[in-house]
Amino acid sequence: MTTKNIVITEADYGRLRALLQSAREFRLRDAEHLDDLEGELERATIATATVPRGIVTMNSRVRVRDLNTGRELTYEIVFPKDADVAKNRISVLAPIGTALLGYGAGALVEWQVPSGVRRWRILDVEPAPAVTAAA
Repeated sequence: MTTKNIVITEADYGRLRALLQSAREFRLRDAEHLDDLEGELERATIATATVPRGIVTMNSRVRVRDLNTGRELTYEIVFPKDADVAKNRISVLAPIGTALLGYGAGALVEWQVPSGVRRWRILDVEPAPAVTAAA
């Protein structure tokens, strides 16, 4: 697998670190993938303002081409509680969720999944909806 620099928003970084801590404490079902996500966070560039357009962040929709099958797929990368495979809402703790996070449109992403190494080309990234602070 190739390793490239990824970009994570400061807010996502904080929430993902909290998720890792909570998941380890409560042994969530996706716990086997915690080390992968932690490794990605350790090598990430943390964006303190906004990330460049086209970067996969939490809650963004990502259109990819699966280079193993040639199929185009669209996923939304979400926190585990919001995951719903039927709606293509993929947990950040799932191998493809961890793999895509932080990469940009045009990137080639290779990742080990249970069935072997998978390869995707990121075709397009629709930014996450703006989040407003609760009053």
